[in-house]
Formats: sequence, C-alpha cells, structure tokens
Amino acid sequence: MNGILRNFAVFEGCDGSGTSTQLSLLGQKYASSGRKPVFYPTFEPTDGAIGGLIRSALKNDTFFKAETLARLFAADRNEHLYAAGGVIERCRRGELVVCDRYVPSSLVYQGIECGDELPRSLNSAFPAPELLLFFDIDPKTALERLQNRSSLEIYEYLEFQKKVRERYHSLLGRYKDAGFGVEIIDASQNREKVAEDVWAAVSKMPIFE
Repeated sequence: MNGILRNFAVFEGCDGSGTSTQLSLLGQKYASSGRKPVFYPTFEPTDGAIGGLIRSALKNDTFFKAETLARLFAADRNEHLYAAGGVIERCRRGELVVCDRYVPSSLVYQGIECGDELPRSLNSAFPAPELLLFFDIDPKTALERLQNRSSLEIYEYLEFQKKVRERYHSLLGRYKDAGFGVEIIDASQNREKVAEDVWAAVSKMPIFE
C-alpha cells in the first residue's frame, strides 16, 4: 500500500461478522456524543455505477470472470477515493471517514478467487487506512446470522469463509509488521459490547486529540 491516509478507518471481516451493523451503530454513537470532526460513513462496493455491477455479480445476477471482478473492485475503489467529494478529499479536509470494507477485502476475497498477484498489483497504489478494525468471528457462527436472508451472495458459504478468515489473519500479521494500526474486535459478542469495543478503538485516533 502507498502510505497512510490520516483520518481514515476501515472495518473488515468475514461475511456475517457485523461490519455494516457496527458502522451504523458507530454513526449513532458519534451523533449522540456531540463529537467533532464531521463523521462520514461509507462502504465498498459503492453505490455508484461500477459498484452496482459488482453488487449484481455478488448476487449472482451477473457473471464476471474472477479477474474481471477484481478489476471492477479496484476501479470502484479508485472512484471512491479520488472522485470529487471522495474519501481522500474528505480526509484531507479533516473529516473522519470510516469505510465498511476496503483493500484488505480485495486481497483476501479476490486473492482466493484468482491468486494473490492480480489483486495485489491492482491495489498497490491505494493508501492504507490509519486504523483497520478486524471483526473476528467463527465463520459458522457468522453464516448462521445470515440465514434469514432470502438468498446468499456468491461468497457466503462455509468452506469459502473459512479460507477468508485464515487469509485475514495472515494479512493482519503483515499489516502489523509494517506498522499499520490494527485492532481485532471479538465479533462473537453481543452487538452492544462490540459497539463499545469499536468506539474505544476509533476514539483513540489522533483526529480526536
């Protein structure tokens, strides 16, 4: 990754680990706290045109080769970061940006699907987050949380998610060794306790000093 983007935090985890729920809860906590600076929650894939193609593929409504999907994720990320009003602009003007999924998801998920070289190459120029929160949970437990959905996405099956967790742990070790900020959250706890742990980690970021 190409340097650290200050004021930028990222949530990562297996499917069903609760990253989206915790991003919403963090927003509620932030709003009630009266804290500044501006809080900007966001997510990948985005809700833009490229993100829409990705979401269609994840739902199995559209088929792309694994290599094509890896490139679409990178293109969507590039727009997310560098477009007007994007992540980099917001961070540089002093907003706290927290994103549900980022480069690590591509390195893990697309790494499983098409090998490490392509996703690593596609994402090598993107900046690293100042803080990465990994929501750790047993994949079987995580998938049980998804059973009320009418349908599952293409990666939401147990054997794949076991690989996802293994690769995340390997990746987190490399991030720590490189000096990046990493916090592991026990996502098997109830969501209120997880939210407390998330707030404790995020509120230590230098932007709050």
